[in-house]
Amino acid sequence: MNGTTTRSGLGRVVVGVDGSPSAHTAVMWAAAEAALRGSTLCLLHAADTDAPVPFLSEAEIVRSRQAGRTLLGRTAEAITERHPDLVVVEELAEGPAPGSLRRAAALTGTIVVGHRGLGGFSSLLLGSVGLEVAAAATTPVVVVRGAAEPVEAGAVLAAVRDEADMGCARAAAREALLRKVPLRLLHIWNVGLTLGSRAASRNGGNGNAPPHARVLSSVSDRLREEFPNLTVQTEGQKGHSVPGALVDASHHADLLVVGGRRSPGYLGPTLGRITLTLLQHAHCPVELIPRQGPGHGSTS
Repeated sequence: MNGTTTRSGLGRVVVGVDGSPSAHTAVMWAAAEAALRGSTLCLLHAADTDAPVPFLSEAEIVRSRQAGRTLLGRTAEAITERHPDLVVVEELAEGPAPGSLRRAAALTGTIVVGHRGLGGFSSLLLGSVGLEVAAAATTPVVVVRGAAEPVEAGAVLAAVRDEADMGCARAAAREALLRKVPLRLLHIWNVGLTLGSRAASRNGGNGNAPPHARVLSSVSDRLREEFPNLTVQTEGQKGHSVPGALVDASHHADLLVVGGRRSPGYLGPTLGRITLTLLQHAHCPVELIPRQGPGHGSTS
């Protein structure tokens, strides 16, 4: 298995399959995404039977694996009915789901998960697998939220806080080009920290422009140069809650793309407050683009 990059500049798509309604929604979203990319779709079911299980007999383990193969087969058939030209690969992993998904995605693939799986409590806002995959992301991760058959909003939304989010904006630009829709760059700033008008942010700016206008101008200018066929729209908003404003904006997006960040000095994987809020409450699928290298992320 590998994460071979497709002609769109985006890698292949790997999606978790567990038989839950949330996973079914994620699978159908992932299939449509792979079809847009012209890439392979990898369906992965994690049987999690590679370690001894004290309460399961060998026969029960065999039945569990067979049930997984059957589920993969039925899922592949349903996808082929919708996307007959899509190449679908089935993978039954014997280890835990998070690590298996990461290995299947390799270096360039995109992992897709539903916002809630079969285990745990139905009231949870984000399942344990989705949380663990997103927290330790080294490749893009999409948590599919929203309705099973969402109404297309006709735009991809990218959350931009500073120039370090250029990688996130670039990934969002590729997604917008695939869908042939505009890319909206949205920068939210706290009313207590920054002054400036929304009009200034929309019209770009110069050296005397407020910080949010300079950020949007810098990122949008670079995107327009790299993607001349893409329509780029910019908007700055001030408010008391950055995650709240982004959740509201997700009502009007087909996909919300955000950059992942790590808290300075934290020794393990973590999600920032804004990212976690979006993964739990957004009204559309959320794609997390992990930051790499020195200075990876800072909390808001």
